[in-house]
Amino acid sequence: MSIDANEPRPHSVLEPVQLSLDDAFQFRCHKDIPCFNQCCRNIDIMLAPYDILRLKRRFDLSSRDFLDRYTRDYPMDGHGMPGLKIATKDGSQECVFLTDEGCSVYEDRPSACRYYALGMMAMRKKDSPGDEDSYFVVKEDHCLGHYEDRTQTVREYRRDQGLEPYDEANREWRRIVLKKRSAGPALGKPSQRSFEMFHLASYDIDGFRAFVASPGFEELFELDPALKIGIFQSDEQLLQFAFRFLRQALFGEITIAVKSDAAEHRRARVKERRQKLEDEAARIRLDDQDRMYQDLD
Repeated sequence: MSIDANEPRPHSVLEPVQLSLDDAFQFRCHKDIPCFNQCCRNIDIMLAPYDILRLKRRFDLSSRDFLDRYTRDYPMDGHGMPGLKIATKDGSQECVFLTDEGCSVYEDRPSACRYYALGMMAMRKKDSPGDEDSYFVVKEDHCLGHYEDRTQTVREYRRDQGLEPYDEANREWRRIVLKKRSAGPALGKPSQRSFEMFHLASYDIDGFRAFVASPGFEELFELDPALKIGIFQSDEQLLQFAFRFLRQALFGEITIAVKSDAAEHRRARVKERRQKLEDEAARIRLDDQDRMYQDLD
């Protein structure tokens, strides 16, 4: 199953008509339909940050452990911007969360699964200050839900599928991805370090928390005390802070205040490290000289 409008699957039909929130479409999925769970047996499901947060919490795993067990990497663009997809069972394209009874994580299923059989794509028109969401009907050969006697608007379907908190939590991240794609050659290829920071802030929320708690981060950035308490107590608040950090790290936007003496502290730290290296090098030279003279005895 794939609902990314940018990557239609083979043997799938992406309806060319763009839908707004109040446009209607015909579709219903239920457990008694003959094709039930067929969409989960041939998956290509992209994950967004809030999807991972919900799932790792469901399994009571650290974000790193969840990523290792249940996801696989893929490049989101030609530069290799890191993305994640749900892992499949060995030797098949079947979702790792599929059981004989259906989806084992249904209450916390990713937004891509909730949207099916709609595709959603954020677009930014030329000279437009913001992006707009457009929706499309995705028809796959196996899916009989399009012939069910139910019609609803996109807005109603999103509400029924519990998509509002997912879209709200992921909105800023999608804007970052869209801005990166829209900038194209003007932005250039980000450094490997930028990709690593994108992966950390987008997907590894526990690793990002440790990063924010590090002395180096505290030395560089000025954080409001109330914000600091919030981001260490709430994964959701930390996730939104991570997106602010990405805007600063990727695009140079000043979204987090930098301490006025940060540069001075950084220079002092670099000088201290250099001195330690020089002291260690001097110690090694003295040890080598001592051994040389001992050999002469």
